[in-house]
Amino acid sequence: MKRWSDRPVEIQNLFNPAFCGVVLFRALAGFEEEDPRGMPFSLSLLILPLSLQKTSREVLSNSTRSYLLKAVEKNPHILIGFGERAQTLLPFTFEALGLLMQMKCFDVSGSGRIKTIQNSVRKSVTGTAESKACQRVARFVGKEFARISDRVTIYTSLGIRP
Repeated sequence: MKRWSDRPVEIQNLFNPAFCGVVLFRALAGFEEEDPRGMPFSLSLLILPLSLQKTSREVLSNSTRSYLLKAVEKNPHILIGFGERAQTLLPFTFEALGLLMQMKCFDVSGSGRIKTIQNSVRKSVTGTAESKACQRVARFVGKEFARISDRVTIYTSLGIRP
């Protein structure tokens, strides 16, 4: 990971750890709406690639009344390069999780599940239209991950190995 001052302005703005952290927190909270035990760590690594990439975000935002797996089945083009995108975003995911942990926004259970801490992040979704869309899609993805409740199915459906 490059030092903050050595990163291009575009990277600083798009992958700001606070913004990525809020997106991750929305997904974690969405997951907990369906499964109060919290999200498995391995699934948290898939949130940013699905929520931040414009094409997948638009497909998923139009599918919020449907199911994630059905949306992926009907729109296989969102999986093109997904594995590489997920791998590229890993450092930003880790950085955002580190910031959330430092700010005491979540706990990690003994079984490796991430559970949010109430009132640590504002409940209202604010920001630009695009940042709101990222947060809403993240919440949807979190809820869908909980409904599917099988990591292997999720990873396989997204075309990557668990």
